Amino acid sequence: MSLTPRMSERPELPRSGWKLYFALPVLVWALYDFANTIFTSNIVTIFFPFYLQETLGGSETMNQIASTFITYTNALASFFLVLLTPLYGVLIDRTGRKKPFLVPLTLLCIGSTLLMGAASYWQTGLTVAGIPLSLALVLIFFMFAKFFYNSSLVFYDAMISDLGNEKEMPLISGYGVAVGYFGTLVGLSVYPFIGDAGFHRSFIPSALLFLLFSLPLFLGYKESPGRAAAAAAAGGPKPSFFSGYREVWQTFKEARSYRSVFLFMIAYFFFNDAVATAIAVMGVYAKTVIGFSTGQFILLYLVSTVSSIAGSFGFGYITRYAGSKRAVGAVAVVMIASIALASLTASQELFWVAGSLYGISMGAMWVTSRTMIVELTPEEKRGQFFGLFAFSGKVSSIVGPLLYGTITLVLAEHGNLASRAALGSLIVLILIGLAVHSRVPYRNPR
Repeated sequence: MSLTPRMSERPELPRSGWKLYFALPVLVWALYDFANTIFTSNIVTIFFPFYLQETLGGSETMNQIASTFITYTNALASFFLVLLTPLYGVLIDRTGRKKPFLVPLTLLCIGSTLLMGAASYWQTGLTVAGIPLSLALVLIFFMFAKFFYNSSLVFYDAMISDLGNEKEMPLISGYGVAVGYFGTLVGLSVYPFIGDAGFHRSFIPSALLFLLFSLPLFLGYKESPGRAAAAAAAGGPKPSFFSGYREVWQTFKEARSYRSVFLFMIAYFFFNDAVATAIAVMGVYAKTVIGFSTGQFILLYLVSTVSSIAGSFGFGYITRYAGSKRAVGAVAVVMIASIALASLTASQELFWVAGSLYGISMGAMWVTSRTMIVELTPEEKRGQFFGLFAFSGKVSSIVGPLLYGTITLVLAEHGNLASRAALGSLIVLILIGLAVHSRVPYRNPR
């Protein structure tokens, strides 16, 4: 018997909190968020940027160059995502399946992270374009790891529509993100074994932790075949995989029929610009601009993680009662306040406040936006729209880091002022997103 209820089998009345949260499909789904957050916190946000700053930095100017490397590698990984992400949603709609794609993509991410660790230990005098060969390989494997990780999220996010009814989904979404941030605490357990140098030693342990906590989903989550899969089993025609590009293009052409979700995807494009960029640079910014030590930043990251957990749960309930549109707008305002404070202050105390506010907004943005997509999309096209939602996010993950990295590169001679200007530029992107978001037609389904 499938652990995942079909649409017609979902309970009409919302389940109570603990009964909902400990239902096996919901629990193992949330534990995967726990697992992949270890990758994003340890690799994307903390130790990979610290490794680049340790390897390339040393002066204010070179610290800006290190920031450029960080943002450009993130942008390049997102570029390849843009090429394939729309097809992922088409795969979901045609097969009704998510797990058969999620599992291999996750394993490829873990494998690439292990190779990052192996390359970082390789001592060689060889160089590529003036860069040590070992560092070049770490950069390449990081881009592969981030590509596979973000690809897996398309299928993971789409699973939420199989887990509960419309009244339960905001709570499930908030629960998943909150459980995910507890993964940060486990991921950072590697820090005492690393200290303030040799950050490459975190890569292999982080990959193994990601694998360990992915196993509950790999082994315990079962899903029912979708209608398309049943039709294929009955002998129906099997469409070409690459014909999905035509379908995606057709979805864009039909955007006027789905004006609300189309406008929200544009708004999310700008919101995610700020989210994706800040995640990539916050560690190096705190160390080089504000003067945090590695230990201080780890503590700040833990505090912001607790804030993210609170924001995830809190905005799950806010979304449930106020509606996802108002909730998304409120999250964007909190994000503006946090970025403005971080880019202007020279005080470590105020930067703690900025980090906490950003933590709230980061956790809440994923909860509210994921719920809003479910509310705005027709069920029969939900997988395709999740693909387009991811597409919007991945394109923005090119633009935001490129903007930040280009500013730090052009203004590198001005030292830390370059990073402050680059961070402050993200406020403009959020304001544009808010302007578009205000025009989204919306009726609170609750």
